[in-house]
Amino acid sequence: MATTTEEDDFVGDQLETLLTFPAEVQDAIEQVLPSNDPLDRPDFNPVDYINTLFPTEQSLSSIDDVVGKIRHKIWRLDDEIRNVVRGQTNVGEEGRQSLEEAQKAIQELFSKIKDIKDKAEKSEEMVKEITRDIKQLDHAKRHLTASITTLNHLHMLVGGVDSLTVMTRKRQYGEVANLLQGVLNVLEHFEKYMEIPQIKQLADRVKQIQNELGNQITADFEEAFQGAGAKYGPGNQRQLHDACYVVNILEPKVKRDLLAWFVKLQLNEYGLLFAEDQEVAWLDKIDRRYAWIKRALVDFEEKFGHLFPPDWEISERICVEFCHITKKELAKLMQRRRTEIDVKLLLFAIQRTSNFEALIAKRFTGVTMQKPATTQSKAEPTLNKTHSISTQEDDSTNPFEQDSLNPFEGAGDGKAAPEEAKTSPDGQSPFAGIISQCFEAHLNIYIENQDRNLSELLNRFQQDILTQGTPRMDGEDHSNVLPSCADLFVFYKKCMVQCSQLSTGQPLIDLTRTFQKYLKEYAHRILLANLPKLSKEPSSSGGLGSASGIIQNFLKEGEVAKLSEDEQCRVCSLLCTAEYCMETTQQLEEKLREKVDPQLRNAVDLSAQQDMFHTVISSCIQLLVQDLESATEPALTAMTKMPWSTIEAVGDQSGYVTAITAHLKQNIPVIRDNLVASRKYFTQFSVKFVSSFIPKFIGTLYKCRPTSTVAAEQLLLDTHSLKTVLLELPSLGSQVSRKAPASFTKIVVKGMTKAEMILKVVMSPQNPPQAFVDNFIRLLNDSDASDFQRVLEMKGVRRGDQSSLLDMFRARMPVSTIMANMSGGGSGGDAGRPAGGSSAATTTNSPSQSSQSHQAPEPESSRIRKLEKLIKKRL
Repeated sequence: MATTTEEDDFVGDQLETLLTFPAEVQDAIEQVLPSNDPLDRPDFNPVDYINTLFPTEQSLSSIDDVVGKIRHKIWRLDDEIRNVVRGQTNVGEEGRQSLEEAQKAIQELFSKIKDIKDKAEKSEEMVKEITRDIKQLDHAKRHLTASITTLNHLHMLVGGVDSLTVMTRKRQYGEVANLLQGVLNVLEHFEKYMEIPQIKQLADRVKQIQNELGNQITADFEEAFQGAGAKYGPGNQRQLHDACYVVNILEPKVKRDLLAWFVKLQLNEYGLLFAEDQEVAWLDKIDRRYAWIKRALVDFEEKFGHLFPPDWEISERICVEFCHITKKELAKLMQRRRTEIDVKLLLFAIQRTSNFEALIAKRFTGVTMQKPATTQSKAEPTLNKTHSISTQEDDSTNPFEQDSLNPFEGAGDGKAAPEEAKTSPDGQSPFAGIISQCFEAHLNIYIENQDRNLSELLNRFQQDILTQGTPRMDGEDHSNVLPSCADLFVFYKKCMVQCSQLSTGQPLIDLTRTFQKYLKEYAHRILLANLPKLSKEPSSSGGLGSASGIIQNFLKEGEVAKLSEDEQCRVCSLLCTAEYCMETTQQLEEKLREKVDPQLRNAVDLSAQQDMFHTVISSCIQLLVQDLESATEPALTAMTKMPWSTIEAVGDQSGYVTAITAHLKQNIPVIRDNLVASRKYFTQFSVKFVSSFIPKFIGTLYKCRPTSTVAAEQLLLDTHSLKTVLLELPSLGSQVSRKAPASFTKIVVKGMTKAEMILKVVMSPQNPPQAFVDNFIRLLNDSDASDFQRVLEMKGVRRGDQSSLLDMFRARMPVSTIMANMSGGGSGGDAGRPAGGSSAATTTNSPSQSSQSHQAPEPESSRIRKLEKLIKKRL
């Protein structure tokens, strides 16, 4: 039995192996014979199939029917397999017969293809024989045509050369121009025949005729303009006009030499009139140079303009050569008489020269100076574009920004626009700087003069601010910027535009250094030097109302360093001015980088000046904070003088809170209104004030000792009132309620919450000691032993009891807090550190200690809740 079972298992494994097909074969079978029968699935599982047929025990009653169906299906499959096997018995023999028939058909097809190929080759040979004569005739025709054409060209060349010889002798330049171009075109066809002597002789003869024409035409022009009858003008103008078209056909050198001679002839008089030793040659009479060339060009156009072809641009050539000569002569003259040049004379010469360059840029295209044809089309539109940009900048209130708000619109800036329109950042006119470049070597005179002007300007600004003071905001003026600031940058813009028209190289860098110097001067002499100093003045006791007599007397006797309202406005104005200067300095730097040569852009750096103005802003904010904070010192000092140990009942908020609130309501609106255009710096001021005031308040709170429980309740009421005022600080006294910034609110809440937690610890009972220590750690989890000792001193705990409580606190304080305090160098005693949330210290206590800590503060917590209800009711 065991052997039989093993054999059956072996047969079953073999059968399973045979019936397992690869995935590709299985997919092909499913495509050819699709089936939904579970028995046809490759992953067929008999057990799952039987469970599907008999899901319950009751279904076993139909097992005979199911078995009968399966047997019938087996019988049907066996019958199909048997038929298929029988049908495949004769397939092998039939396949061999079909293969033999296919091979015979292929052989017959191959033989037929070979016959067709042989016939095609014979046909091709026959066609070649037929067309051979036709090809010969075709080649003969092509060669004959070429010969006839060459003979015709040769006839034309010979006849043309003879005709050119006669016409040249007779100076018939009109006919020569037409014939010469044709002869040159015909001669190009004989380039490959130059080895033939006769052709080479004809080519040499044409070259000789060209040389003769060049010399003859040049001599005709010299005779016409320099001969005996030159003063009456050339009598053969028609002949000279035609000769110009012959020159166009000759070698380019002929045209260049003729034009150079003629241009030099026209400017001979200029060289004599404005020689170095002539009085009219100096810069103060530079207008006469430009007036002379204008007259000369007008005379030339009237007398000889029609002689020359329009594309020769003779007037432009004369003007360009005039510019080169003038530039060279002025450079030599200024170098020789350098000591006689002052800034007024230099600017006069530069202005007149720039105007002349702009004039000729409109009159001429510059085609004789530029080889690319596209340059001409780009020059003039670029100038128009520059003009539109300069107009926008002039209309702007900021010299360098289009959209800023500035009340000093267009101050001193109206004359710069026409000059700025002459240059273009994208592509200058070819005439820009063609003469004025000679002044670049002497621009140090201009830079030094601007240095003196800026020095005088700053002196005037300094005098104005001393005599007139800083402006106060009124009406629709929201900028609160000193007028001198806008005047300074308008002057900077004018200087930058003027200098960039003359040079975009080293002089512009030198001007930038001058800007750097006087931006620093402005920051120190006008801004920092005019910051007011805190002065002692009697402190006002008005508005204290129900404050205690002690506070009133102390405030009346004390003096505090206080800024007046005008001084506060001045500080705010200086802050806004520094902000404007910082932003406009950045824009000035960007404009300078745009105008200076690319290789010098790294030399333009005004970041140090921007940092300087940022320092002014910080100083203004610090002064305002110091002023506002110092005015609260009398009230905080009065807070420590109150007899907290003898207070028996909780009343309204104390007088020192009323005094602080009144002081804030008096000063905050003034500062906020004067910083309305610099909202972010008002926010910085508010944040710095509360960051400085709250630690000072907490430090003063520790000095209120000894403090009874009732006094602690009064202090808690005062602290809550002060916290409410501080949270409303940014919009204090404003008709428009605006939500305070989240960063500001977070600082106030954390700082004043610590003050409230300190007072809650002071209000908690000292006994049992463990509960008191646990309550301190829970409410002030980030405090250290020094804070704990100060709280004990507020409660009036005796020295002996303080030691035991301190030892208990050190033993109960979490290890992480001890390590933090050690690493922080005892910084935990800082009164300004805001209190955090509850500590995990209570989790280290024993169950008995925890129960005591939860039970002991219960009566105290009810008193605190009553106090909070009282505060809310009064608020």
